[in-house]
Amino acid sequence: MRVARWIRRLCLLGVLLCFAVVVLGAYVRLTAAGLGCPDWPGCYGHLTPAGAAQAAGMAQAFPGRPLEPGKAWREMIHRYAATTLGLVILTVTALAVAARRERLVRVPYALVLFATVIVQGLLGMLTVTWQLKPLIVTLHLLFGMTTLALLWWLLLSLPRGSWRTTALHSASHAISGGGASTLALARRLTLLGLIALAVQIALGGWTSSNYAAVACPDFPACQNAWWPHADYRNAFVLWRGLNINYEGGVLDNPARVAIHLTHRLGAAVTAAALALAALTVLRRRGLPVARPRAWAVLAALVLQLAIGISMVLKSFPLWLATAHTAGAALLLLATLALLRAL
Repeated sequence: MRVARWIRRLCLLGVLLCFAVVVLGAYVRLTAAGLGCPDWPGCYGHLTPAGAAQAAGMAQAFPGRPLEPGKAWREMIHRYAATTLGLVILTVTALAVAARRERLVRVPYALVLFATVIVQGLLGMLTVTWQLKPLIVTLHLLFGMTTLALLWWLLLSLPRGSWRTTALHSASHAISGGGASTLALARRLTLLGLIALAVQIALGGWTSSNYAAVACPDFPACQNAWWPHADYRNAFVLWRGLNINYEGGVLDNPARVAIHLTHRLGAAVTAAALALAALTVLRRRGLPVARPRAWAVLAALVLQLAIGISMVLKSFPLWLATAHTAGAALLLLATLALLRAL
């Protein structure tokens, strides 16, 4: 059907675009361009930084933050891409409602997806207007990953395609072969791995938004100690009030060390959980179609761990720090694909 093809194409476009938006958001944050345009949704009251640069009186409107064209363009390109993604999701939602009798996409699911991207847009606004508050920046990352996950799950679940057929064949083969218990075990372990990954992504956002990545410049130790002085009491205070500019961070080094160490511990727990889930699928019979997705989880996991360790050893180059967010998104997609097959 024509509507089904359009929904599938839009979902694929949405996944690719959302992945790009998530990675671009990390790049904007890492290049200190989050406040490149200190207002929202425009840039110094204009649609483009070029228009702001040509406007008279722009400097008087924001006397404490002069226009930096490079940072402003990075921030606005991120906003343009996010707006385009919102329009794609709006179109998918409209098609789901229009074709609700054909049950291509469950309307409540489409509405949840649309509501998620609306909340994501509001968090993007608050990220700027509340001057990079860590709680808002972390939630902005989480909702971006949630949008990516919902789009990917929808793409994997669409009818009349290899994704649904693969999942059903995998499950039926497991059950018909007497492997119902194996299927249930693999599903539970993958779900636990997904939960651990979600917590770890949140810790990653908290680490980045508090500028705590460089608190431990060595690996596997931290500041030449296995357990350096760390301030856990102040490390995870979610709300410190408004009217504070969080650009560059406000925490002392011991609090940043605590955040970084917690992120490393979370990486170990998440790696163990996902590896256990993938190895369970690979070692048990009755789950043949899920095996390639289990290998994909292991590959994405190894890649992400390699990026994280290399990032520390190479003194946090920008390209590796950005790739770390991309690796997290790829690991999320691989884990969801495995869970869908189960």
